[in-house]
Amino acid sequence: MSLLFKNLRIHQIFGANTDVGKTVLTSALVRASAVAGHSVYYLKPVSTGPMSDADDERVLALAGPHKGRVNSKCLFRFDDPVSPHLAARRANETDVVQRTVPTDDAFVNAVASHIKSCATKPHMLGHMYVETAGGVHSPTLSGTTQLDAYRPLFLPTVLIGDSRLGGISSTIASYEAMMLRGYIVDAVLLFRDEYYRNWEYLSSYFAERGIPVVSVNPPPERQSDPKADASVTEHYYQDIVPDNGEGAIFDVIKHLDSCHTHRLEELDSMPRRTLESIWWPFVQHGHVKREADVNIIDSAWGDFFSVYNGKRLPSPSDSEKSLLEPQFDGSASWWTQAIGHAHPSLALAAARAAGRYGHVMFPEASHLPALKLAERLIQDGPGRGWASRAFFSDDGSTGMEVAIKMALRAFATREAGQLGGTRRKDLGILGLKGSYHGDTIGAMDACEEGVYTCEWHDAKGYWFDPPTVSIRKGKTVVALPPAIAAETEDGRSDIETVSLSWTYNIDERLKSPLASVYRNYIERTLQKLKNGNGPTIAALILEPLVMGAGGMIFVDPLFQRVLIDVVRGSSADATGTRSPSEWSGLPVIFDEVFIGLYRLGLQTSSTLLGTTPDISVNAKILTGGLVPLAVTLASDSIYRAFLSDDKVDALLHGHSYTAYPVGCEVAHETLDILDKLTTSESWRAAREKWKVPEPEKVSEASVWSFWDPDFVHVVSKMDHVAEVMAFGTVLSIKIKDESAGYQSHSARALLESIKTAVQSETLSPAPGGSPFGIHYRTLGNVAYFMLSLNTPPSVVRAVEERVWTVLEKRR
Repeated sequence: MSLLFKNLRIHQIFGANTDVGKTVLTSALVRASAVAGHSVYYLKPVSTGPMSDADDERVLALAGPHKGRVNSKCLFRFDDPVSPHLAARRANETDVVQRTVPTDDAFVNAVASHIKSCATKPHMLGHMYVETAGGVHSPTLSGTTQLDAYRPLFLPTVLIGDSRLGGISSTIASYEAMMLRGYIVDAVLLFRDEYYRNWEYLSSYFAERGIPVVSVNPPPERQSDPKADASVTEHYYQDIVPDNGEGAIFDVIKHLDSCHTHRLEELDSMPRRTLESIWWPFVQHGHVKREADVNIIDSAWGDFFSVYNGKRLPSPSDSEKSLLEPQFDGSASWWTQAIGHAHPSLALAAARAAGRYGHVMFPEASHLPALKLAERLIQDGPGRGWASRAFFSDDGSTGMEVAIKMALRAFATREAGQLGGTRRKDLGILGLKGSYHGDTIGAMDACEEGVYTCEWHDAKGYWFDPPTVSIRKGKTVVALPPAIAAETEDGRSDIETVSLSWTYNIDERLKSPLASVYRNYIERTLQKLKNGNGPTIAALILEPLVMGAGGMIFVDPLFQRVLIDVVRGSSADATGTRSPSEWSGLPVIFDEVFIGLYRLGLQTSSTLLGTTPDISVNAKILTGGLVPLAVTLASDSIYRAFLSDDKVDALLHGHSYTAYPVGCEVAHETLDILDKLTTSESWRAAREKWKVPEPEKVSEASVWSFWDPDFVHVVSKMDHVAEVMAFGTVLSIKIKDESAGYQSHSARALLESIKTAVQSETLSPAPGGSPFGIHYRTLGNVAYFMLSLNTPPSVVRAVEERVWTVLEKRR
């Protein structure tokens, strides 16, 4: 991951193209740093071409009288003077001894390891330059372009511009490609070509962006006589890097030092400034008083944050320790991450839509990103087979507000003659205890009183206490609340099932005695509500399968299916069937903000529950964790409830950024990537561990997880663990605690040490191989961890090892 050392200033050198003078100008920077008295470290990760032209040797030779201060290194060397990926391929086509071409991870680890070894050497400020090959998008050894391959290291950069004809365009294009990936560009250097004068235009262009442009005279033509060539070259370097320490190159050195110092100072000040300015969500500020408690995230890549540890290091002045370290994003950034942080395809999708549209008005209008996304979600996504319309909003909570409005209007319109004196505003919601649908007032009113509700909360409805599924001591258990347990033959509250997969086989379990118990209990309860003075129930709202914020409550899917069947039964025809486009009994809303789009390994819960909703909401994973967006899908019968000749009957709800083109384009790109992931080898291997066949051989209703089943069962048998559950990317561990509930601190206290990176002699699976801590969130006595949909298995196993180690120490 990112590396930052107090006493080693590092810059990576990118070129706007090949043959733009990257090595010449990097040699000038190296020489100037040495003249200024610094220890200098030059790294050429990949070199192609004969040894006589090797950049690492040439840089050392051009360091001048202070070359003793310069350390030069090349990590991977190939003889063929072509692009690194092609040089590596050709080497294995011609060489007798086959060479192992490093993966992107191995390549980044090698670069990071060398940088860390250099950081142990200087006692005063040292300078390091990491020179890339060719242009910014030239491939590395694996074939990945340099900008993407080096991005996990997130080193500050210097861009070498192109002084030739067309160089203005290639330099700006290179800069923009770097910006799309979040790189820090501290300076631009290029040759001073008096004919094309590119430096003049580029100086003005980059000045507007706060980046200095420095131009120097180009080197003389190479001489055929080696001695003459060495002489004129040395004279050239004496001219642009004089021993008196004056000149443009030295100005660049001072500027780069200043950028390094500013970055250190800014990171060090951020905890204090944060405590003075920020009001966090879901945080009791009275518990966060130290600067060391503020998690400063400098950047992110894949499954990891790069966090500042300067306030936590035992010796902050220790120059050998990186002030940035990787930290696993254990909550998938509040359940939003799907394919890892800073995914370049999503960044490009966002730029594509931002450049074409920005944001545009949506009522009575359309644009391709919104239209294509709506059609995809309805025809091939979670709305397939039942939805006819897509309504865009900002986030999960607002998407649920829309869903509630849709459902209540549909019910009120159809039942207008049956409501009697009940006002529409008194209609109530049917749901489950522990549910959570967002923090906006309407979404909160759809839940019973709880820790998330506020002074304006006015709960209207009834919430069943649901049975739950978990793994206890290696066994799958359905836990019944007392009211339901009392209606079973033996009165047991805990029922061991055949297996986890059988527990989620709804077709099979609908034939079981427990299904009849559920049905009788639900019907009797609803009849009591109808006979009493409670509100008229107008809609059923469910978080299918898992109620997240309520404590990672894995609801028995059989109970949810029977509940849906019961509320729809009053209007079902004689055969008990219904058209998916027509709601019956009560409109049914699926809040799939958390679990939808493969968070649980399923595109939608409908395939597992064996029934479809009338309204559903998707967000979070929808945009891959890049930008906010929510979509509320509705059946045609729900849509028709708002149709009339009067505008007041329309769905008078909207957001300034409705159908935000950037969000819609990013969502479409995310879904493209998800389609590929679902058939990937890592998904196949995970399914196989849970004994789930390939997708084409089994329905989507199969239950499996990226977490290892053996790990899950071992943890479930620990004495201080009450229960465990794993489903798709989600792992939930409930700690035994007499004061269980949201206000419990047992899980947080138990896992506190997991935040800290554990030093090891072996490389970790984090980018760069550094030891990593784990950022996590708890829900009272419930600890949960969440993966992306493409988290590498090596990372999953490492996280499992850390979790198990922490829990084992408690024994």
